[in-house]
Amino acid sequence: MGATLKSLVYLLKEALFTSKYINYIMILILIMESVLVPVIVWKVPYTEIDWKAYMSEVEGFLNGTRDYSKLRGDTGPLVYPGGFLYIYSILYYLTSRGSDIKLAQVIFSLLYLLNMTLILQIYKKLSNLASFSPVLLLFLSLTGYRVHSIFVLRLFNDTVAIATLHIAILLLINNYWNMGCILYSVAVSIKMNILLYSPGLGFILMKRFGIKETIKKIILCGLVQVVIGSPFLLSHPVSYLMMSFDVTRVFLYKWTVNWRLVPEEVFVSRWFHSSLLIIHLLLIILFINYKWMKSMRYRDLFSWTSNGSMATSEELVYCMYVSNFIGLMVSRSLHYQFYVWYYYTLPILMVWARINTLISMLLLVGMEYCWNVFPSTVYSSLLLHIIHIIIISNLFINVEFISTHFSSSVHLSMWYVLSIVGIVGQYIVNCSIFN
Repeated sequence: MGATLKSLVYLLKEALFTSKYINYIMILILIMESVLVPVIVWKVPYTEIDWKAYMSEVEGFLNGTRDYSKLRGDTGPLVYPGGFLYIYSILYYLTSRGSDIKLAQVIFSLLYLLNMTLILQIYKKLSNLASFSPVLLLFLSLTGYRVHSIFVLRLFNDTVAIATLHIAILLLINNYWNMGCILYSVAVSIKMNILLYSPGLGFILMKRFGIKETIKKIILCGLVQVVIGSPFLLSHPVSYLMMSFDVTRVFLYKWTVNWRLVPEEVFVSRWFHSSLLIIHLLLIILFINYKWMKSMRYRDLFSWTSNGSMATSEELVYCMYVSNFIGLMVSRSLHYQFYVWYYYTLPILMVWARINTLISMLLLVGMEYCWNVFPSTVYSSLLLHIIHIIIISNLFINVEFISTHFSSSVHLSMWYVLSIVGIVGQYIVNCSIFN
């Protein structure tokens, strides 16, 4: 009996803390989620926050309104690009003009399961999976009270955007670059926060294809935005651009998760926003300069055509996930639904940062606590920043699969890097003010 118990303990330890049975753990997670999510929908009351506002905005669009300044809901004017309207128009019809909340929850439950399947597929593609502890995936699934709520109890558009992004990442990983860029742009059209991944994606495109093909793919992404926005751009272009890309909005202090530790007058001040922008740019530059180049010279990165450099799946996901994490940790405000913007990236970021599994579990628990304190407190905001700093500093210090060799003869090219990063960084920080 003692030997059997010892064998079971050893097997459990292997299953949870080594990658030997990780495929089985992933299947187990999907099975558990398939049971858990319907129970949540059945037992936990639905919370109305933005769904009615979404439906009001969509109704105006379906009734023929193309002037974005006239599309409004209970919570204010429409501030999302056209892709949001198309997706939620489908939901409007499927749910009897938004009145069948239970059906909407069922649809978002399926979206949750699809998204979990996508993220597990992304994790399977990463070479570092050999050093990955499956217990972190279990934490990703079973401790995500806030994320389950965002998907199936509140029906936020953040969930649709992030699921679309994960499809795009899988396409990119499998070398379907054009389709991946198209889906990436579609995700941006649902919610602008997806642009936070742009520095990493842009770097990988430059490394893999050179300037010429990168420009083509950027144009492809732009054309997707033009096509999606065409009904509004053709009739009321200024209104569409000003409302769906409004960078002047001010967050309400009462909803902030990350900046409760500063006074409200600081929270809304321009110098505070400018300081966060500078920190954002510096962090992106530091990671480009010391972590993303991987034995490349800047003239290689800025070659007109491909120089033969290949980007691995891990490098692609790493650069995109890190650039998104940087953008969020210095965002001028985080609302509760924004948790899904980086929730699924946290376990692999901690593996790349070489943070001990036990400590990683504690950090995930701490993160979950911070995002579930409502309203946020000085201490919950401070703890969130501490966790962010631990993760980003360890990513900078400990990542091994990116090396740091440079050519000293091309330092002037650094100015081109700084210029591009500055433009992209400004746009990313601007997009981070969107609700």
